Amino acid sequence: MKIVNIESFPIRVSNNSDKGRKINTKNINTAMLANTELSDKSDSYNNSKNISEPKRHLEIKSMDSYETIVKDMGEYYIDEGSNTSIYSKSHETTVVKIETDTGIIGWGEAQSPVSPNTSATIIKDIVTPLTIGKNIFDVEAIWHKNYAAKRERGHYTGFYIDAICGVDIAIWDAIGKALNMSTAQAMGGIHRNNVSLYNGIGGTIPEEVADQAEWSVGKGYKYLKMHLKEDLDKTIEIVTKVRERVGESIGLMLDVHMGFDTFNAIKLGKELEKINLLWLESPSDPIDIPGLCEISRSLDLPIANGEWTRTKYEMREIFEKKAYDISMPDIARTGLTGGKQIATIAELYNIPVSPHVGGGGIVSIAATLQYSMTIPNFLIMEHSEQGHAVKSIILSENFDANNGTYNSPSKPGLGIEIDEKKLEEYKIKPSL
Repeated sequence: MKIVNIESFPIRVSNNSDKGRKINTKNINTAMLANTELSDKSDSYNNSKNISEPKRHLEIKSMDSYETIVKDMGEYYIDEGSNTSIYSKSHETTVVKIETDTGIIGWGEAQSPVSPNTSATIIKDIVTPLTIGKNIFDVEAIWHKNYAAKRERGHYTGFYIDAICGVDIAIWDAIGKALNMSTAQAMGGIHRNNVSLYNGIGGTIPEEVADQAEWSVGKGYKYLKMHLKEDLDKTIEIVTKVRERVGESIGLMLDVHMGFDTFNAIKLGKELEKINLLWLESPSDPIDIPGLCEISRSLDLPIANGEWTRTKYEMREIFEKKAYDISMPDIARTGLTGGKQIATIAELYNIPVSPHVGGGGIVSIAATLQYSMTIPNFLIMEHSEQGHAVKSIILSENFDANNGTYNSPSKPGLGIEIDEKKLEEYKIKPSL
């Protein structure tokens, strides 16, 4: 069953495009950057601690509100105050379509939260010529062929691997459909039919982050992850407020987005151990393996990391040195082939896997669900209740979580149906 066609769709969907499925809470990335209004909001917060006060309406704010901290780059922006990542003002990614000589269609995603045209160009110029004509059941050989093609070109990670992985996911979708079974079954079998999720929350005002936590618990989530970009004291204040609001029965995690050096990450971790968190995520620079090792050795609190690490080759040193306790591969960056390899190696070192989703779109979510069902050392899967409506807009039917859980889809392959008219509607023009 040969691959006869590969297409990529770089898409951009406005965060206001959810068409009646709007979630009444903040966009996480926007909330994390809401620093310029902090003094005014903090004053009102400090003067209004009455429990009977109605909850504030949590809306996405205009980018104009943050112009003193955020550099506006047109479609993108960056928080110059925290030396962190570039973000898009919209949901962006690259959806991949493959077609076989028997008419089977497979869908994949090369995670592209910034510059989806880059991934699409790599797929068109390099991955497609290397892949056309191959049998879908040679999926692992296809991945390795594409990877090896760049051994002398220096692209061991980043956009090139993302492009390979987008095609890899699409092939696995096609394999499941060809066999009339789920992709998880095709990959080796199902360990679980229900996958637990945690919801992401974020912000700068303790009360507002607690509002989001309470809202998430009301949606059925038993696990929540805070995305915070604050100094040590403010971080502890927010985490403490959230714990007070939701109680001890809700599992809490914290992602500080590489915001600390080794010394201060350890100092933060010691304080967090008093608040009973499940893990501290991305405490420092992910390429500083010795620093991460020191953080892990110094804390009883588990360290989670790995969303940027795309291949088994990158993971080897991390696993050997126990640089962190929980591995977080992102399937739209590793592919299903690479993700399964990482999970297998992690199992050898008794390391649980909590797959990252983050900036990925709906195909990424569907692929990650299949991945979560098929690996033995699965822990919990990331989700964003707030962003789901926007991400799923390209589907012909809903693909929703229920009470903090995803159930095994009934359809073969990844279990989703893409509306190609929607893809064309949100497809962006080439950059050049």
